[in-house]
Amino acid sequence: MKKALFTAAALAVLQAMTPLAALADDGFYLGGSVGSASLSEDFDGFNVDSDSTAIRLVAGWQINDYLSVEGGYQNFGAFEQSFTVNGQTVDLSLDADGFTLGGTGSLPLSDRFALYGRVGAFFWDGDAEINNVSQARPEDTNLYLGAGVSFALAVRLKLIVDWTRYNLDDTESNVISLGLAYGF
Repeated sequence: MKKALFTAAALAVLQAMTPLAALADDGFYLGGSVGSASLSEDFDGFNVDSDSTAIRLVAGWQINDYLSVEGGYQNFGAFEQSFTVNGQTVDLSLDADGFTLGGTGSLPLSDRFALYGRVGAFFWDGDAEINNVSQARPEDTNLYLGAGVSFALAVRLKLIVDWTRYNLDDTESNVISLGLAYGF
């Protein structure tokens, strides 16, 4: 039993160290991730400190090992919180989503691992509701930036872990996410 376990562990280590020479270095890719978005903001006298489930979809072009351009869709989910005002419950909901266009710079550390940074424009709109009544519908174009690490699971499939900060007018939302990218 110990010999079989040792053999399996050795094969796993060798697989992780094996170069992926055929890894798709350039070309079209699609990706998606799910994560946690956080928001801490004063909205009309209410101190909102909430998290939500965020979803991101991307399509891009890997120009070379170091640079890609991509566009995508980011949905922050709904930041919801309840407050008590004069004995009455007030329900507050803030949500935003939009499209991204930007660039990603990568620093390959090995054939499997790479660090990356991203920056671009976020074209978004949102909705702020108090007790299910819309109070504001902001929209704007702002900066986003982020950093992460990717790990090649297979020739064309990468696991991605990252952090991205989205500016939303005078506030920011930080998103920590886990996802996959597939190169064609």
